[in-house]
Amino acid sequence: MGVGDYGFISDCQSGALVSRDGSIDWLCLPRFDSPSIFGRLLGPYGGHWQIRPEGPFRVTRHYDGDSLVLVTRFETDNGVVELVDAMALEDGAQGHEIGLRSPHVLLRQVRGVKGTVEVASHAMPRFEYGITTPRLKRLDDGAIVGAGGASSLVLRADVGSHVADSEAVARFTVREGQRVGFSLAFYRTFLDAPPAAIDVDAALGHTTAAWGSWADVHWGEGRGYDGVYRDQVRRSALVLQGLTYQPSGAVAAALTTSLPERAGGEWNWDYRYSWLRDASLMMRALWVAACPDEPEAFFRWIDVAAGHDASGKVQIVYGLEGERDLSEHLLPHLAGFAGARPVRVGNEAWTQTQLDVLGEVLDAAALLDGTIEEWSAETRGLLTSFADYAAREWRREDMGMWELRDMPRPYTSSKVMCWVALDRAVKLADRLGAEEDRRRAWTRERDAIRDTVLREAWSEERQAFTGALGLDYLDASVLQMPLVGFIAANDPRMRSTISVIDRELSAGPLVRRWAEEPNGFMLTSFWLVRCIALLGDTQRARQRLDAILGYANDLGLFAEEGLPDRPEAVGNFPQAFSHVGLINTAWDLTVAEDRARGGAERPLPRPTHRMATM
Repeated sequence: MGVGDYGFISDCQSGALVSRDGSIDWLCLPRFDSPSIFGRLLGPYGGHWQIRPEGPFRVTRHYDGDSLVLVTRFETDNGVVELVDAMALEDGAQGHEIGLRSPHVLLRQVRGVKGTVEVASHAMPRFEYGITTPRLKRLDDGAIVGAGGASSLVLRADVGSHVADSEAVARFTVREGQRVGFSLAFYRTFLDAPPAAIDVDAALGHTTAAWGSWADVHWGEGRGYDGVYRDQVRRSALVLQGLTYQPSGAVAAALTTSLPERAGGEWNWDYRYSWLRDASLMMRALWVAACPDEPEAFFRWIDVAAGHDASGKVQIVYGLEGERDLSEHLLPHLAGFAGARPVRVGNEAWTQTQLDVLGEVLDAAALLDGTIEEWSAETRGLLTSFADYAAREWRREDMGMWELRDMPRPYTSSKVMCWVALDRAVKLADRLGAEEDRRRAWTRERDAIRDTVLREAWSEERQAFTGALGLDYLDASVLQMPLVGFIAANDPRMRSTISVIDRELSAGPLVRRWAEEPNGFMLTSFWLVRCIALLGDTQRARQRLDAILGYANDLGLFAEEGLPDRPEAVGNFPQAFSHVGLINTAWDLTVAEDRARGGAERPLPRPTHRMATM
């Protein structure tokens, strides 16, 4: 089973992956980055919960409207049933507040559509990434409790279940019009009482209504994104909301850990954390998708997580509540997805120096500037220290935005994003309360960066800007240069760079980050389309974008990468960066097509209210 065979459900605190055949093979509770409850995605003994017909079947699936409530339709020779999967949202949750108090309950319901179908449910939880087999016990009321260490579950069903070999099993018949519900509630063994029984049908109704309320706030009554690829943009916005840890506003880079970038290889990373790099790209994407209030919560998280370091040095990735220590360790007992080992938990990138994040954070602040009445002293201090650090340290070598684990280099993308940091700081200088000497220093170093990059990153032999100053290798990260305003796309050097990257790094419709990479990277693939749109070639941009969209699965979900010779998803899933790339690309193409028709430039959507302070 491939990555793209899974659907994604979420309660805006955690999420699950559901296979085409009704198996939940990945679920971590109570947070995205908690140890898994079901982890068969990374090894056969990691635990799972499957509900499906007993005999052969055919499958189709879809989301219930603008929601992350998944409907899987099984057609058999004897009848048709639908399996509805969701993670419960709190009763009464509305609009921006969905997920703040999620009850940590998994909802599953089998609905009879036609005829009679024999169905089986097999629930095999395994805690702590499969290390702990919980003790399952059937209570007098029919519920099954599973306890193991700090975590416990209670499974309730509308049909009788029994325990067999550390597995909860139910077999039942579903007829047309009948509904059979299941709920799996998480609680902390020594701190919480077992949750009370819930009405699954009512809970599904509350959850669907909550997602509908969120969509209505953003897209109801004529509001919302009205550019090209509207359906794909709206689905991507829902995915980003589903990856948001609502209590803090942090956005997880992906739901999963250790889904390999290379088949059977060691490039298996844990992406269940929040990267500052995502900041400005994420904010722009959420505004484009007409979700302009969510970026404020994300920036609040950045402000608190980054804290204050007088040196201005910034950690690039944090836990979902701002945790700093993400030390990595291996899970040798897991076989890995398709045999790709090691399986990792944690991410050592937290220790790396990556200068580009300075630019991403200041660019995010510049995007928010018009929505904030007053910057707090703490926020001004944070942003000022970032700009000072960029001015002082931009000449340093670092590990670059792709987080390679070899040696520091003078990455072009890092220099460009230091330029962005200083460019935005100069524009925000009045709001930041920067004195004249500091403004002059920012301006001087900003201009020095630009001169250095234009001189030392350009390769006459390649006729392109290269991945690092003074080196000749190509790196698709330089496609950011026109996207952040460093250089115009139609500058002869940038135009040539776009052409060279297209010719030498393309892998089918996708774009590799560098020549040795076997697969296409979704984000850089979208960047190339954006550059083509900026050049005014909208027809070619559409053709390329259409081909890239073929890498989404049937539910509109993207992984991190794709195979060059066929539209198959690779890497962690679903990947926030990929969905951000789609949204921003659709917007740039919309603007480019407006321009080609002689229409007025449309502004980015703005938040529906102004913040008093940040």
